[in-house]
This record gives sequence, C-alpha cells and structure tokens, in this order.
Amino acid sequence: MNDTVIHPVPELSPIPLSELLPWALFAGLLMLFVLYFVGAEQGATSLVPGMLVHEFVHDGRHLLGFPCH
Repeated sequence: MNDTVIHPVPELSPIPLSELLPWALFAGLLMLFVLYFVGAEQGATSLVPGMLVHEFVHDGRHLLGFPCH
C-alpha cells in the first residue's frame, strides 16, 4: 500500500523595500551604538562615569582589535 502525501510548497515572495528599510535602519543604529560602547566608551567621550563599561567590554575590545591600555 502506498501512503505518499504530497504537500504543496508555499510560494516565496520578496520583501518590499519599504518594509525592510526601517529594520535595516534600526539594525544599523544598534550596531553603531554597540561599536561606540566597545570601541570608544572611555576617557573624554565617556557617557557613563567610571570604568564599568570599559571593564564589561574589555575582552571584546581586544578581540576586535581596539587598543585600550
């Protein structure tokens, strides 16, 4: 007995640029925000006083090639 079931394949449609653009902008701003905290959050440009952010992202800073000492 043959019990083969054929499932229809849904048709994929491209995402319109007008729907993709806000998410791409959000992702870009989020990446810039993270890059700032990993790469430049210390010294004169510091938004958070003290060394908390520096110590929190210290290993990531070295992994990405930012000097900090």
